[in-house]
Amino acid sequence: MAQHAHGPDKNAGFASSAPQLRLDTLMEELQEQVQRVRVTQSRVHTLLDAVLAIGSDLDLDVVLNKIVESAIHLVDCRYGALGVVGEEGGIKQFITVGIDAETIERIGHYPHGEGILGLLIRDPRALRLADLSEHPDSVGFPSGHPPMTTFLGTPVQVRDEVFGNLYLTEKHGGRPFDADDEAVLRTLGTAAGVAIANARLYDDARRRERWLAASSELTRTLLSGADPGAVLHSFTATVRELSDADLVTLAVPVGDAGDLVVEAAAGVDAEHQLGLALPGGTSLAAKVYSSGETIVSPALDDRIRDEPAPASAPRLGSAFLVPLGTRDRVRGVLQVANLQGRPTFPDATVAMITGFADHAALALEIAEHRREAEQLLVLNDRDRIARDLHDLAIQRLFASGLSLQSVLNRLSDQPETAQRVRRVVEDLDDTIKVVRSTIYALRESDHADSAGLRARLVTQINRAAETLGFTPALRMSGLLDTSVPDQHAEHLLAVVREALSNVARHAGATAVEVSAEATRDRLRLRVADNGRGLAPGTTRRSGLANMATRAESLGGTFAVCDGSPSGTVLDWSVPLGPAPAPPS
Repeated sequence: MAQHAHGPDKNAGFASSAPQLRLDTLMEELQEQVQRVRVTQSRVHTLLDAVLAIGSDLDLDVVLNKIVESAIHLVDCRYGALGVVGEEGGIKQFITVGIDAETIERIGHYPHGEGILGLLIRDPRALRLADLSEHPDSVGFPSGHPPMTTFLGTPVQVRDEVFGNLYLTEKHGGRPFDADDEAVLRTLGTAAGVAIANARLYDDARRRERWLAASSELTRTLLSGADPGAVLHSFTATVRELSDADLVTLAVPVGDAGDLVVEAAAGVDAEHQLGLALPGGTSLAAKVYSSGETIVSPALDDRIRDEPAPASAPRLGSAFLVPLGTRDRVRGVLQVANLQGRPTFPDATVAMITGFADHAALALEIAEHRREAEQLLVLNDRDRIARDLHDLAIQRLFASGLSLQSVLNRLSDQPETAQRVRRVVEDLDDTIKVVRSTIYALRESDHADSAGLRARLVTQINRAAETLGFTPALRMSGLLDTSVPDQHAEHLLAVVREALSNVARHAGATAVEVSAEATRDRLRLRVADNGRGLAPGTTRRSGLANMATRAESLGGTFAVCDGSPSGTVLDWSVPLGPAPAPPS
């Protein structure tokens, strides 16, 4: 009994340790709660920092990159991307973080919006996947793409519009994305929408300011009487600056058939674009010119493979073509293009350039009306001068001549004096003829044939296409319509006809490039083909001899040589000036 009373009580010891165990458990749970609070607090701070970062810049491209960088940092993953949705429902811009440039180049073109990415476009709701490949909409990855398993995506909305989608993959540690990751990313998407809206407003304001300044300068220049050709070159340079494009060209019609020739260009390879004749029919420029409607192309070179272009011409990607003028009267076609690999043009840029082109067309029309009014004043002055010469000068000269002729009858006994009076009468008759020819010239100087050398060259090229089976590339530069005398123009056209006929009959070529250039003192024609070249031992052909004779008659030169890497190059060059007198 005593032993029982004073011995160790095991139950009492267990009872005394139980509260301690419960306390330890509670402490551990408390520490876990504190740790979760700290993690949550850290993530909230990180989220706030991310929101501050994406809202601290107003450049849209910078904002989009910061959104992706902030997203992968918030959810602790390896890869991130933002796909900007286009008007047709596909992806028009793809910003990636975590993939190096070499891998991007190996993958090729960014996604078009298929598979899982397309699912988020069609159904813009957050999506979490533990394994991408197990989803029924998964279409796999292209060759060279890094492996990806876990996935988290959420839409980015600007007001009620879905701007794009955030795509995140490969959470560190191989863990799947959880509900907290999704909640944080959705919050970031909301903040990103606000930042994108602000950046867009800033871009619109800056773009509108530049548009107004450019429009004002264009109008001032045109109405000041500047040369329209120089104004068009300045116009294309301004469009390139406003749109951040790689190449801008302006094609204007020549002749009555509506054929187009590049009159002004700015950007990459601009010097080789000048004077290039664009084929009619199915070309995009011809469609814009005939319809008066804007055309947007995601890959320009894929649409115009049948159009003539130099082999060294840059490969063009996204582009849009805008008519210059109203639908009833199109004055030209403006083409704005980027090189392949560059992003497509935003809708706001297309709208801005379209508005700027409309303003430019209006300014050109006002300037043209002003020049026509000035020309009308000149013509009215010519008519007045012609009337005065006819009604006053000729009548007086004629009357003076009649008076002198009546005096001759009285000078029969003075033969020397009579001879002098007769010479005066003859001089008066000659003067009357000169005045009459001047009157005729004043009245007929503006009724000359309107078909200039440019239009005739385009017509000649189109006719040759029927024989060749393809349209030769035509490039024209210089004042071909105004500085080339008629005699030189006729010889040039004859040489073009003969050269293209020789190519069709003997060369077996698949491409021909014709270049006509008028400088201040020289007219040059170059015809190059990719055919079989001159046969060995060829010394003379009647066609080549005729072309050489035409050059020599104008004091010029003619040469034929092998092309590189194949074909034939014909070079015909004559001075611009009066033809030399034939040897006596």
